[in-house]
Amino acid sequence: MASQRRPLVNPHHPPPPRLGPTPNTRHHTTNRPPHTPRRPLWACRACAQPWPCPDARLHLTAEYHNRQQNLSIYLAGLYHDAMHDLYHLNPHDGPSPRQLFDRFIAWGPFRRTPREARE
Repeated sequence: MASQRRPLVNPHHPPPPRLGPTPNTRHHTTNRPPHTPRRPLWACRACAQPWPCPDARLHLTAEYHNRQQNLSIYLAGLYHDAMHDLYHLNPHDGPSPRQLFDRFIAWGPFRRTPREARE
């Protein structure tokens, strides 16, 4: 039996980007691009703002309106992927973990105010 070869990993080059969210064709009816991330930059394809942009947040909230726990899990996965991608693009002056947390997680359905977090 031939042994399976493992791909070589080069520590000086980041691994290829992972799969991220894809355009949802059910809600996309115009000729403009959907509000999905352009990876590995994590900028919105439609408006070039940092993703998730306000429109993407509205679309995600509507899509997951009955499944808020799923939205939280989905956002946490995207937060992890964005940290990975953005750190490998620019490890010295990319967004901080706190900035990315605010961008991906803090707006989601299970956010708490600072007062609630202390109690």
